[in-house]
Amino acid sequence: MSVYRDEKQKTWYVSVRFIDWRGEKSRKVKRGFKTKREAQEWENGFLNESAGKLEMTFGQFVEVYEENLKERLRLTTWQTKVSIIESKMLPYFKMKRMIDIRPSDVIAWQNKLMSFRDENGERYSPAYLKSIHAQLSAIFNHAMRFYDLPSNPAQKAGMMGMEKSREMLFWTKEEYVRFSEAVMDKPISFYAFEMLYWCGLRLGEMLALTPEDFDFKDNMVRINKSYQRINGEDVITDPKTKKSIRKVKMPDFLADEMKDYFASIYRLEPKQRVFPIDKNYMHHEMTRGSKKAGVKRIRIHDLRHSHVSLLIDMGFSALAIADRVGHESINITYRYAHLFPSTQNAIADKLNMERS
Repeated sequence: MSVYRDEKQKTWYVSVRFIDWRGEKSRKVKRGFKTKREAQEWENGFLNESAGKLEMTFGQFVEVYEENLKERLRLTTWQTKVSIIESKMLPYFKMKRMIDIRPSDVIAWQNKLMSFRDENGERYSPAYLKSIHAQLSAIFNHAMRFYDLPSNPAQKAGMMGMEKSREMLFWTKEEYVRFSEAVMDKPISFYAFEMLYWCGLRLGEMLALTPEDFDFKDNMVRINKSYQRINGEDVITDPKTKKSIRKVKMPDFLADEMKDYFASIYRLEPKQRVFPIDKNYMHHEMTRGSKKAGVKRIRIHDLRHSHVSLLIDMGFSALAIADRVGHESINITYRYAHLFPSTQNAIADKLNMERS
């Protein structure tokens, strides 16, 4: 029996034992019921609603979320999550029990973020707001899937912000050549940008390359890792996706350039990073080279777009391009559809022939 009479107060109370979210025995006491029946109804509701699983606060559940997911995600992906959780969620939800957070709480939280202005009067971008909300919704989805949370209050509250596609910029081959000539005064910059542009690599993939990734017999370069500078330390992680693990064929001239570059490095070790620089260096060189060459400044990732654009212009299919750059072909088709030659006229002509 877990319902008792408090003779001193002339009321009833509940003292129920249950297994908490850590799998440990715990006890819940609730006092002040006027009748035994009220106490029993509260006890039944407590056991049915939480089943001893989500009595924890949001802050406590974040710890569980970390234990469950941290080792399954790339370090940089997890750090992005942690930054958003700590700065945008915990200040508001930390002490609230998971089962007590309602859609109205999420809406109030959304309103705070949407009304925020920094010291310059700038608000969060719609794309950033959408990303923050998606992270919160992911936490509640995890609680629903594995810890029997009845529903996702973030999903019920509705999305805030909106997807805002960043403008996709390109360099023509002529613009890139002008840029590359401008940074040729720094060999490490020149060869790094050559790998990015002519192979369509991601920045982290290029920065992680070691001599043993290069096969000069077949002019292939192996992509199987990514480099990040995190908290002042060099960190090598898995590539962005499984599709990112691939081998890329270098054009002959690029293979010859990389041989020359390797020969210029004193005692280059097989597992040594070929480009011992970081993204800040590359961003600086991107700005310097663009200004010196008199070409528009694009993002480093836009070199990858420029490579894809070049391959489309050369007539390669979405499937062939996707294999080279480590994407799904559907993504290439969707993102670069406006660059592929239109087949609408050819389709219409074929249909006319069938009709006649």
